[in-house]
Amino acid sequence: MAAVSSSVRRTPLIAGNWKMNLDHLQAIAFVQKLAWSLKDAGHDFSAVEVSVFPPYTDLRSVQTLVSADKLPIAYGAQDVSEHASGAFTGEISALFLAALECRYVIIGHSERRILHHETDEQVSLKVVAALENNLTPIICVGETADDLETHGASAVPVAQLRAALAEVRSAADIVVAYEPVWAIGSGQAATPEQAEQVAAALRAVLVELLGEDVAAKTRILYGGSVKSGNIASFMREPNVDGALVGGASIDVTEFASIVRYQKHVGL
Repeated sequence: MAAVSSSVRRTPLIAGNWKMNLDHLQAIAFVQKLAWSLKDAGHDFSAVEVSVFPPYTDLRSVQTLVSADKLPIAYGAQDVSEHASGAFTGEISALFLAALECRYVIIGHSERRILHHETDEQVSLKVVAALENNLTPIICVGETADDLETHGASAVPVAQLRAALAEVRSAADIVVAYEPVWAIGSGQAATPEQAEQVAAALRAVLVELLGEDVAAKTRILYGGSVKSGNIASFMREPNVDGALVGGASIDVTEFASIVRYQKHVGL
């Protein structure tokens, strides 16, 4: 798989999933400070893309700020409904996210799968809904500690990715995020070698289902206890193209340091 991964230059993506943190006023302050910090540090946004994923109630505020100040920071939602509209109390349509100029949407995060019993079939439908509205889905896959012991590292993520792409037939613009559930919030990240093994297996699935061209350009992120002290080691791996950052993404200084991994740690 190394040959496929090196055939196209993939712009690294550092994505910050705020989860249920920061209200809309805090979101404005955070994004302003993040943009200023990175600008002051001379960050090249074309070399490493930055995206934040605030709660739904923050998105309009973030959109207004990014648009007014022409900030080079992308943003997206933490989830989306598989339905376009209708009697689905509490759900958010991809149409609404597109109207807010979201670039991305996280789909199938382990917390959605576990806490809200989200199925592979729902994830697949949400991927379709996102793509139909020109949103780039960040498709999350990953195994629990029990899965790891029973099936090994890549079996469950590979099966989840196959299911998520079941209805995708074209050269879709997608991102895949490998997030070992046993590492999320634990402080114990997977090793770079473990992340690379799974990322390579996921890229092989992309080759099989969507072709070599799509597989070569699709970014695969690692998520699970990512911090400034370990990000560079993951980014050295040929099939790891960025990170889906959780807890560290609501600390501006730490998140900016993760984004600037190329500067503060030699590669």
